[in-house]
Amino acid sequence: MLQRHRIRTRTPIVRRSANHEAAVNAEREPNFLLANAEKRVLRGIAARLPRWILPDDLTRLGVFAAIAICVAYQLSNDGRWWLWVASGLLVVHWLGDSLDGTLARVRGIERPRYGYYLDHLVDAFSTAAIGIGLGLSPFMLLSVGTLLVVAYLVLSINVYLESYALGRFSIGYGKVGPTEMRLLLIALNTALALGLDLRIDVVGTTVTALDAAGASIAIGMIVLLTARARRNLRALAAQEPAASRSA
Repeated sequence: MLQRHRIRTRTPIVRRSANHEAAVNAEREPNFLLANAEKRVLRGIAARLPRWILPDDLTRLGVFAAIAICVAYQLSNDGRWWLWVASGLLVVHWLGDSLDGTLARVRGIERPRYGYYLDHLVDAFSTAAIGIGLGLSPFMLLSVGTLLVVAYLVLSINVYLESYALGRFSIGYGKVGPTEMRLLLIALNTALALGLDLRIDVVGTTVTALDAAGASIAIGMIVLLTARARRNLRALAAQEPAASRSA
C-alpha cells in the first residue's frame, strides 16, 4: 500500500527587530529651507487628485521623469532649447518623487516598509540618471556629474544609517534638500538656455557654471557629511562607551 506524503510549504518568517521598526518609522525632520512650504503645497495637491491616481503611479512618473531628464541633457548637445525641456521635467520629477508619500498619508493608505524600500531605491536610480545626464551635456564634465552622484548617494546612505541607528530621518544637510537642488538646476538651466556665458576661470582653467556649481556642491556635501558623521559617532559613543584598553 502506497503512502501519500504531504508536502508542506513553509512561509518565510519575517523577524522585525526594534531597530528595523525605528528605521522605517523614523520621524522625518523637515530641516531644509522650503520644507514647511513644500509640505503645505503637496498636501493641497494630494487632497485634490482624482481617486484613480495612486501613490505608485506617482512613483512611476518620477522614474520616467528622471530618465527623460537624462535624455534631455544629453540632447542639449544639439541645441540649448533642450534645457527648457529638462527644467520642465525637473518639475514633473518633483511631483512624482515628493507627492507619492504625501498622497499615501493623506488617504491613510501608507505601506511603511514597502514605501521605505521603494522610495530609497527609486531615489538612488533617479539621482544617478540625472547626474549622468548632466555629465553627458556640453555644460558639465562627466567626471563632475559622477562626483555629484557619488557624493549625493553617500549622503543618502548616511541618512539611512541614521534612521536605523538613531531613529532619525533627516534628509536635508543644513538648509539644502532635494527641492532646493532642483531649483538651483532650473535657475542654471534658464541662464544657459538664454545664452548667457557662464564660464569661469579657476586656477587658469576655464570651466562652466555647472561644473563650478557641481564641484562646489560635491565638496560642500563631503564637508557636511564629515561634520554630521562626527556628531553622530559622538552621540552613539556616549550611549555605547568603548571598552578600556586596561580592562
